[in-house]
Order: sequence, then C-alpha cells, then structure tokens
Amino acid sequence: MPAARPKKESNSATPPSDDAHLKESHSENSKSKRKRQSQSCDACRARKVRCARENPDDPKQSCKHCITLGIPCTYDYQPKKRGPPNLYLRRLQEAAAAAAANQTDNQNDLEASSSPVSIASPPQSIVSPILGPKSPPSFLETPLNSLPQVSSVPIPPSRYPIAADTYHPHYSSSSSLPSSSSYNGRSSEAATNGNSLLHSHPSPKNEDSQQYSSPSEQFSTYPLYNWSYKQQQMHPVPHPTTVPPLSYYYRGRRLEEIAPRDTISLIIALFFDFVYPLTPCIHKPSFMADLHARREERDPLFFALVMSTVASTLVQVPRSYLPMERPVVRKLAQTCHEASRHISIASYDPPTSMHVVIRYFDCIYHFCEGHDATQHAAFGEAAHIAVTLRMHEEASYDGLDPIECEVRRRTFWLLFGADKSMSILLGRPICLRDEDCTVHFPKELDDEYITPSAYLPQPHGKTALVSGLNYISRIFALLGEILVRIRVDKRSPPQGQFATARLEEVQSLHTRILSALSHAPEPLRLKQSHSQQHLPPEYGGAGFRQATFAEVKDFFDNPNASRANALNPFLVMQANLYVTQQLVRFVIEQYRDELVMSLQGNLDEQQVAEDREVVASDLLNILHSIPIQSIATNGPSLVHKVRFVASTLLDAVRKAETAPASAARAHAYLWDFLSILSEIERNYLLDDDRDGTSSGDGMMVG
Repeated sequence: MPAARPKKESNSATPPSDDAHLKESHSENSKSKRKRQSQSCDACRARKVRCARENPDDPKQSCKHCITLGIPCTYDYQPKKRGPPNLYLRRLQEAAAAAAANQTDNQNDLEASSSPVSIASPPQSIVSPILGPKSPPSFLETPLNSLPQVSSVPIPPSRYPIAADTYHPHYSSSSSLPSSSSYNGRSSEAATNGNSLLHSHPSPKNEDSQQYSSPSEQFSTYPLYNWSYKQQQMHPVPHPTTVPPLSYYYRGRRLEEIAPRDTISLIIALFFDFVYPLTPCIHKPSFMADLHARREERDPLFFALVMSTVASTLVQVPRSYLPMERPVVRKLAQTCHEASRHISIASYDPPTSMHVVIRYFDCIYHFCEGHDATQHAAFGEAAHIAVTLRMHEEASYDGLDPIECEVRRRTFWLLFGADKSMSILLGRPICLRDEDCTVHFPKELDDEYITPSAYLPQPHGKTALVSGLNYISRIFALLGEILVRIRVDKRSPPQGQFATARLEEVQSLHTRILSALSHAPEPLRLKQSHSQQHLPPEYGGAGFRQATFAEVKDFFDNPNASRANALNPFLVMQANLYVTQQLVRFVIEQYRDELVMSLQGNLDEQQVAEDREVVASDLLNILHSIPIQSIATNGPSLVHKVRFVASTLLDAVRKAETAPASAARAHAYLWDFLSILSEIERNYLLDDDRDGTSSGDGMMVG
C-alpha cells in the first residue's frame, strides 16, 4: 500500500506520453464526429443512412447521397422536444387557429351576432361549422341579416298570445342564432314539374358530418389522435353526439324559405274555402291580419301554425285545385309539417291554444297520409295539452278575450268529436269523457262578429258556419254516452232490473239521436228527393256507377270543373252531420237489440231486418240527396263512417235467413255507393304507388 501511493504520485508527475495524446485526440475526434453526425440532411435522416459530406463543417455542401440521387440536400428538420406531448397547449393552438379561420370565413355572421347572447343559447362552436363553404339557405335556414331584431319590430295586437310578446330567456333571439349555413348543410334548389314551388332537401345521411364541428376539436378531454391528419382536412369529422339544442329551432322564419308567398297564400285561401267549415279552429280575421303583417318572422309558434295549416290543407283538398304535380304536393306537405314540428316540439312550456290547434292539424295530416301511430300520437298531444289548459272546464274561460274563448271552445269540441270517431271506428278507449266536460258549445257567430273586446250580434237570418260544429258535437256527445254504457256493461253485464233500466236509457238515447237534427237551421236541413221507404232504381246499377264515377273524376282532375257545390259549406256539413247521425243511430240500435236479447232470450228477426233496412235506406237517401262534390269535400273521414255502417249491415243481411228482398236491394245499393266513396278516398292519396289500385267499374278498393 505505501509503495502504491508514491507510484501514483510519480505517474501523475510524469509528463503525458504519446499514447495518452493519441487517446485524447481519438476521443475528441469521436465526440466531434458524433456531434456532426446529428446534422444529417433531411433525405438521409428519412432513409436512416449515414450522411457523408466532403466538408462536414460546410452546411451548404450537398452530401454524396443527395448528389447521387439528384435531389436537394436540406437541413430543415427540427428535433422534437422530449417527453409526452403537451395536449393542453395543442388544444389552445387548435382553438386559436379555428377561431381565426372562422372569423375569416364567416365575417358577415359574426357581425350579425355582435349583440349580447343569452346565457342558454347554443354555443357557436356546436351549431356552426369551423371550416367549410357556405350553402344557400333552405327551408329551415334563415339569413340572419334578413330577420328583424325582435326588440325593434312593433307587434300589433292579435288574438294569439305570442311568444314575441313575452320572450323566454332560454330562447335566443335571432341575433344569437347560428349562421344560416349552419343547419345541416341543406341547400335549396328549384326542380321541374312544379318543384319551383318547393325547396328540395337532400337526405340527411351526410349532412351532419359536413357541418357540425365536434366539441372535441376545442375543449374535449379525449386525446386528439392523428393530429397532423386532422390539420389537413377542410371539414373536421364531427363527434357523433353533436346535436343542436331544441331552442335552436325556435325562431321566426320567412314563408319564402318554404315556398313562394303567393303559393302559401293560395293554399291558405283553399283552407278557408274547403276545410275551414269542418274545422273552424282558426279566427280568420286575426289570422289573415297576422299573416299580412308577417308575424311568422317574429313569432316562431305562429310560423308553425301556418305550416301545419298548409300541410293539413294540402292533403285534404282535391289535387285539381293545386297547380302542382302530386309528388310535389306531397313533398311540400311533408316539408311544412316538419318545419312546424321542429318549432312546436321546442315550445311546449308554457302551453297555449295555438299548440293544440297545431297538433290537431298535424293529426289530420298524418291521418290523410296513413301514418296511424303518428296520427294518434299527435292527437294525444293535442288532447292532453287541451286538458292541461283546462279547456274542458267552463270556469277556465273567465278573463279570456272573446276570440281566445271561441278558438278554445271550437278546438276542444273538434277534439271531442275526433275522440269519439276513433273510439267507435277503431275500438280505442275514450279519452275525453262527456261527464268530465263542463265547457259550453261555441257561440253561433261568424268570425267577423267576434272581436278581441266584444261579441257583435249575428245578422238576422244569417246562419253561422260554426252551427255545423255545434250540431255534430251534440251527436258525438250521444255517441260518447252509448259507448260508455256499452263498455261498462261489457265489463259487468247488467242483470234483472238493472238491465231493464239500461234498456230504458238506450231507448231514450235512440229517441234523442233521431231528433238531434230536427231543429237544425234551414241551411243545414237535408232536402230529400225521395221518401225514406222508397228506393228508386236509379240508386244502383251500372249506369249510376258510371255517371257518378265520371262526376268524381271531373271533380278531382278537371281544374275548370264547377266548384259551386264544394264551395257551399252547408252542403258539405250536411253530409258530415247526417252520415254521422246514422252511424250513431246504428250503434244504439245494435246495443238495444243486444239488451233485448239478454232480457227476453230471443229477438224478432223480422223486426231486426226491417230496422236494418231502414238504416240502409236512410243512409242511401242521405248520400243521394247531397251532391257528390259536397260529399267528396268531406274526404276520407266520411268514407270510413259509411264503410263501418255498410259492412256491418251487409254482414247482418247475409246472416239473416228471413231478410226481405227489399233489404238485400238496399244493402246492394249501399255497397255500390260505398265503391264510389272508395274512389273518392283513393283520389286523396298523394302516393302514386297506391294510385293504381282503383277500378273504374265501381269495385270497392281495399
């Protein structure tokens, strides 16, 4: 140990040898070589080969590989910072880049959105695109610069309490809405064969993927994989859960976004001419005044009302009255319904009578289009909103202005009648029971005599159109009474004196239904051409069918055909009143016979057959006493009522062994007439695929 220390000291004291110099120079050379090696050119770095240059210290000199390949030798590579990527910084950078791009591409939209935004309004990053070309506005898109500010437009007094008068903070004004190009990327275009009256709409398959920017693009907590790829895309791929809030759709719109205003005005005029007498749930003077003042551009719910009115009218008027092809009519009706639904579904609270009218019209639209489940869903909404407003209670009308009172009453009794029709024709439970209703019938005044402040007297001798609704409501009330008794007794059949008491009630209902129209005003009274017990030969046969089919074809296909009978609202209401009366009478007589059978154990088959013959004869006389054009204006609903009675009567005649020949003839005539009604029903179909199922010789369809 002592010897080692001096050796170390002596070694350290001696000057370095040549070997030491060689080692130091070698280590320095290796370090410099490793340092220079990190300066490989971009091509060699990509190919992962050694970069060789004559003079490594000259950065302008090309390496041998680049010279051989004839490519530029560059040194642009910047080494990455070690460690995991800073995702937070990356998101901030992305958000800044997106905001800059959005500001450049949507400068006009940002100027229109410069006013204060409601707290609950949808974020701009969710409902408007970050990048992408603008598309022209379509049926649910409104350029913001074309919409007036809500606060700057005076709203005239009107019969409907509109949302524009009491705007809710969670419904943003037009200034806080996204740009017109941000809704689904839809574009409007004109088409041929009348399509210029309607904006076409592409299928929504690829719409959302092109317009809505994903929230993950800015503030997501999920990592952005493949970031470099996303930076190169013009349209960022959206997050699958990106959906605009319902309040986004709740905004005023221009009618021109759906169809030319003249076309909408034509359809509204057809509504008041042909549909309104049967469904008078709109106050015409105030409605037309609001339409003229363009209230729909300020009040979203009024826009929805106009759209639902148009949609239900298009499926109820003869196609010859519209200067459009059938597929175009159907597309326009669908577009109007969807435009209304987008708004109405976002505005249930607080409920108004306008909600009920909208959903009632939607129910009619779906009924005529054959959407059974959707029809009943719409009716359920209308009925339950009406009950929520307590429209079935007379006490709830205190403090309302006359127009609102009458609109509510009319709408409720329309729902009441529809409820009873569906109950008897489809076997559904009764929703609106008569014993729960205390509301009065509407006042028999025409709309021009109902003002926001007072009821004006109806001129003497002038029958109000709403009188038809009042009389049909009384008939439906009787139908409700018999249906309740039938269903209660089916669950717990009456015995003994209870069955006798029930029979007396049913006989009282029978007397009431026969006299239900005896006091109807003169315009609503039926002018029968033959006695009830006499059926002339011209009521049936091939000649009658051919002549009537020709009238039906002329009514639906000839734009120049006479419209006098169809424009007579009282003739149209006569068909509905008297056919419905016979339907209720038939139901009452059926149950009366069942009670007699349960009490006595047998029935007088001859009497039953005669009763059925009287019903068939009366129904035929009614149908032959009213012009076929007036019957056709009632649409498919009347056909369903006649079919219900005719099919049941025919079945009874087939089962009866002692049915007289006159009864068989009456039912045969009725069946002939039903084939004509089925032809009328077919002409209301807007689907060409179902158009070829009719037969011109009068065979019943479906």
